[in-house]
Amino acid sequence: MKLQNITQVSKNYGISTRMLRYYEQVGLIKSLRKEDYAYRVYDETALNRLQQIIILRKLRIPVKHIISILSNQDAVKAVEIFRENINKIDSEMTTLSTIKSILLRFVEEINEKADVHLRLLTDEALVTVIGSLSFSDNQIKESKEQPTLEDLNNAHEALMRLEDKDVRIVYLPPMTMAAAYASGEDCVDKASAIINRFIKESGLLKIKPDARGFDFNFYLEGQAPGKKIHGHEAWVSVPPDMELPSPLIKREFKGGLFAAHVLREWDFQDWRRLKDWVDSSDKYESDWGSPRWEAPETGTGLGLEETLNLYHFIETHNAEMNWLQLDLLFPIKEKKPL
Repeated sequence: MKLQNITQVSKNYGISTRMLRYYEQVGLIKSLRKEDYAYRVYDETALNRLQQIIILRKLRIPVKHIISILSNQDAVKAVEIFRENINKIDSEMTTLSTIKSILLRFVEEINEKADVHLRLLTDEALVTVIGSLSFSDNQIKESKEQPTLEDLNNAHEALMRLEDKDVRIVYLPPMTMAAAYASGEDCVDKASAIINRFIKESGLLKIKPDARGFDFNFYLEGQAPGKKIHGHEAWVSVPPDMELPSPLIKREFKGGLFAAHVLREWDFQDWRRLKDWVDSSDKYESDWGSPRWEAPETGTGLGLEETLNLYHFIETHNAEMNWLQLDLLFPIKEKKPL
């Protein structure tokens, strides 16, 4: 099989380059470096392993369990992990079956008594309904046909879709930021390394223990027509009068309203799902692109990723990837009444 670079793998397998780097950093896959070639590449062994990871993730196996399964030749351990996840799914199915049964009883009561006031929702009536539940008619029937990869993808997307309960509306106040940006191969790692080194060397978290860290992707026009260059900028909030060493730049963030959602298991498709939630909201609409800071070198008004519990991540765990948790922040504004 021909070697593939990180951009090709990202496109062919439908995952972000950041997710690929994460899988590398936690030891799930390995990339290679070719002489006189700027990009990391992946061989057949790495791509086969990646395919296994993708399928296990769509089966809702957590990354920490995937690490254990793929690094351990003990079949008993793998069975134990799968049974643990099966028990979790059984519990979810029972809960959904219970809810379905109660709703069916509500429908029957309303149809029989023409009672749209839902008097059935008194405590006594609800206890009676729950006591009379039978799950036998509501269990998911086994299919004789083997599920296809398309079935798996559709089920995964349905399970991962964001509901109102999954999204928080937050206001970020104006802040002064120390910013580092990089472009091209490994730009995420380069920009983040500059910020993390600055935080350590300056003692920032002793001066400002409530400092907050953010970052975002941007794209610049390349030399060739239609060619985009991928870049990344990392931020940390600092006292307004703090002097910054080169190559850091000071940014004045104007603040604003955001739809927030914790990144789940490093699945950056959550960005698309968060956009879908915003697009379908009856209260909020996208404010993507509206200037919320001035940055001629990169872009403004884009979605942000916030490092949660920055103090603990840097001071206690020395910025180890296994301890990194991100909040996705999509810029929004309230819809005006019609």
